[in-house]
Amino acid sequence: MTIGKNMGREHHMTSAVSAADIAPTAYAWEIRATGLKVRVGRKRMAVDGLDLSLGTGVHGLLGPNGAGKTTLIRTLATVLRPTEGSLELLGESVGGMGEHRAVRRRIGYLPQEFGYYKRFTVREFVEYMAWLKEVPKADIPAAVQRAVERVGLADRADERMKALSGGMVRRVGIAQAIVNDPTILLLDEPTAGLDPAQRLRFRELLQELGKDTCVLVSTHLVEDVAAACTDVVLFAEGRLVFQGPPDELASAGGPEHVGDSPLERGYSALLLNPEQGRGTW
Repeated sequence: MTIGKNMGREHHMTSAVSAADIAPTAYAWEIRATGLKVRVGRKRMAVDGLDLSLGTGVHGLLGPNGAGKTTLIRTLATVLRPTEGSLELLGESVGGMGEHRAVRRRIGYLPQEFGYYKRFTVREFVEYMAWLKEVPKADIPAAVQRAVERVGLADRADERMKALSGGMVRRVGIAQAIVNDPTILLLDEPTAGLDPAQRLRFRELLQELGKDTCVLVSTHLVEDVAAACTDVVLFAEGRLVFQGPPDELASAGGPEHVGDSPLERGYSALLLNPEQGRGTW
């Protein structure tokens, strides 16, 4: 979400919500897409006939540049509308023109790039995002404190955003994505700019979140998927090539395929021969 572009559009999303509105609910699938197509521009179908079901757990979204990963993430975040097919989030169809407020307040979203007021402190920015997400006013201070603690920024919470390094800004982005305790968490390249130690802590956070949240992490780092994800979604040319556990992806490759690890070799093998993976989903 880019604040500068969305503040006016999001401003209406601030009315009070009841406890019933935010009570937990069990779903067969948190995310379910059937024949989903999303067009970018006039011609290109960035998501092309996707059938995908995701439940609680950490799902790693892999694919080469231009595969359609970011378009898919933005569609699941309700930033883009489907061109064709159906999309259900938390049991609600989101393919039409509705606001889908009840769904949106249960989604956490970290785009590749997000805007912020540079004079905001970390705490003020995360508070503002909690307000946009309709977190009850009385709950915001505790929710913000918990979010900044989980990303290791409690000691920097009162520093201005403009003074932070790129990696710290990325961690603030993760904090705003989880401040509303989302049921669906969508993260687009969340480890970009993080140093190795921060990436390790982030993997631990993912594993914790995946116990009761449907987490979809788009990344180009296969090792992050191996370390933190229980499910891999391999995407290429707008289509699902593979979905399954990491060890199943690893078994698809051999010594003749490019990669420094079994998972990387499996990834390379399925990109070379997509039909090899189609029987797994």
